[in-house]
Amino acid sequence: MAGVCGVVAALALPAARLNAQDDAHKLTAMDEFNIQTATDPQISPDGKKIIYVRRFADAMTDRRYSNLWIINADGGDHRALTTGNRSDSSPRWSPDMTRIAYVSDADGRAQIYVRWMDTGQTARITNLDQAPDAIEWSPDGRMISFSALAPGKGPHIAELPSPPSGAKWADPATVYDRLVYRFNGTGYLKPGYSQVFVVSADGGAARQVTTGDFPNGGSVFGPNRAVWTPDGKYLLVSANRHAESEHVFMDTEVYEFSVADGAVRALTNRKGPDNAPAISPDGKMIAYTGFDDRFQGHQTTKLYLMNRDGTGPHSLTDKLDRDAQGPQWASDGSGVYFQFDEQGDTKIGFAGKDGSFKKIADHVASATSAYGGGSFSVSKTGAIAFTSGTADSPGDIAILSGGTMRVLTSVNKELLAQKKSGAVEELWWESSKDKRKIEGWMIKPPDFDASKKYPLILEIHGGPFADYGDRFDFEKQVWAAMGYVVLYTNPRGSTSYGEEFANLIHHAYPGDDFHDMNSGVDAAIAKGYVDTNHLYVTGGSGGGVLSCWMIEHTDRFRAASILYPVINWYSFVLTSDIPWTIQYWFPGNPWDNTDHYAQRSLTNLVGKVKTPSLLMTGEADYRTPISEAEQFYEALRWLNVDAVLVRVPEEPHGIGRRPSHHVTKMLYIVGWFEKHKS
Repeated sequence: MAGVCGVVAALALPAARLNAQDDAHKLTAMDEFNIQTATDPQISPDGKKIIYVRRFADAMTDRRYSNLWIINADGGDHRALTTGNRSDSSPRWSPDMTRIAYVSDADGRAQIYVRWMDTGQTARITNLDQAPDAIEWSPDGRMISFSALAPGKGPHIAELPSPPSGAKWADPATVYDRLVYRFNGTGYLKPGYSQVFVVSADGGAARQVTTGDFPNGGSVFGPNRAVWTPDGKYLLVSANRHAESEHVFMDTEVYEFSVADGAVRALTNRKGPDNAPAISPDGKMIAYTGFDDRFQGHQTTKLYLMNRDGTGPHSLTDKLDRDAQGPQWASDGSGVYFQFDEQGDTKIGFAGKDGSFKKIADHVASATSAYGGGSFSVSKTGAIAFTSGTADSPGDIAILSGGTMRVLTSVNKELLAQKKSGAVEELWWESSKDKRKIEGWMIKPPDFDASKKYPLILEIHGGPFADYGDRFDFEKQVWAAMGYVVLYTNPRGSTSYGEEFANLIHHAYPGDDFHDMNSGVDAAIAKGYVDTNHLYVTGGSGGGVLSCWMIEHTDRFRAASILYPVINWYSFVLTSDIPWTIQYWFPGNPWDNTDHYAQRSLTNLVGKVKTPSLLMTGEADYRTPISEAEQFYEALRWLNVDAVLVRVPEEPHGIGRRPSHHVTKMLYIVGWFEKHKS
């Protein structure tokens, strides 16, 4: 926690609370360095083995690392393939299962490696200047495709003189001419575009396949996975190759690139995203995801099918009204597996080519967060490996085979055997606004006693188009272990309840979501064990927006911890790394719609705030820049409202790149509440 700046000297937790936190059977913030996560399960083509990525944090270096592990489909022979403080990721089986390819920084910078599974011998096959991502084997196992930045030249304004021999001049100025010139988690962007390359699986020089001043290999949001056609002659890529690509960032198409000469052909052509192409085993059909862009805050992503040449596109999930993600074909070509969220639970579904649909698996989970997420892979035998979790156990690796689901790993078995987590209770209530049903969950302290009264934290998710669920959430469990009941909810605007529910906040955010959450607090109080004199609120990003919105509309909260919020929508759309929100969240440009922007901006109602407030943002946050938190902080101090500003160095949006900063975040949130308990 050293190195965190701000006016925070008074935020140390009281001794009694610290001592309570030291109870051996309770989770603490320092378990950040004990908890591990299992991600990216890759099942072998024959369905017999699963390789996955195991992530952990090291207390001595204050860094996050990841290694590769392998386990048999029956749960046996569970062991590490790589070890040490390094970052190994993206394991992919060769078609004949004799090798795996993966990305590792074992030699100091990220490169592609190949490991022979019989001998364990490993070879680095690239020597790249830019980090590779999205690796995929060719069908014959001879080549590997990947995405990486192809450096370009920045804009030129004038020739500058060179410094005299031996002189030490300041760093040169940097010139930008792109709409998005910096990005959260990446920093200020280098000239150039992400492209797709291929390299021999035996090693050698990489060859660039895609060309042009377009982000063919992926956008600032991440790499695009290139998909090989079964004959190995083409790569299918989702990319934005439009002349005004920066202004129509969602308008991606599925393109076919010739591996031999880079010749390109568009297979889709509509206004809206066409993403995640997956080709059928016989090479005759392509599944992909997308929607017709109507410039709404949320638009349901559907699963589509089209012929190999781009003709006959049609949706397979019109009736589902849920976002379809990550399509993968069944080996017999009968249909497509995909992932979707349903009322806070991530599931795997199957859409048949004949239009049929069935749910395959529940409780797909991300690592240690209540947010929806997770991943899966499908073998040629039909066995599915996926990340699975529950409210009291972080994500592990599970397999679904022959209609039977089994959890194979327990990467936090030792930790959870020593530490008791809080029970999670599902709640439904009616919003005072319009009687709509709203879903939420409460985490109770591990030693919960219904005859006692407990302070309550309302924790609000970001997005705002996202969803929480009954998944293990490390932060919230730590707060519950410190004696709080933690309420988290899916107010209007949340996904996984249909497009109509999500778009209740279209051009109306923040707004009536206040009533949904305030009614949720009432529902929690009605349980009989919440201390109504000790109610607190916190949230980050969109949850930071709504935390401010709550304290601008009620004084019931004793204190608020507000993380990386947006305070002024006018300044946000002109400083954030996602300027396209102008098109989707607002009726137009801010200078043409000043009244609307002002009405929804939290600066408009800051004069009503009486609640003591902590504002916290990372100094490298380019999603909701720190200037947003600074505006609210300075306004509160001007109004003589008790407030502190916490600046976290080098942290992007979310505050968790460095484990110690995540510890700081968890403890400062509750430390502020403890400070205002009396």
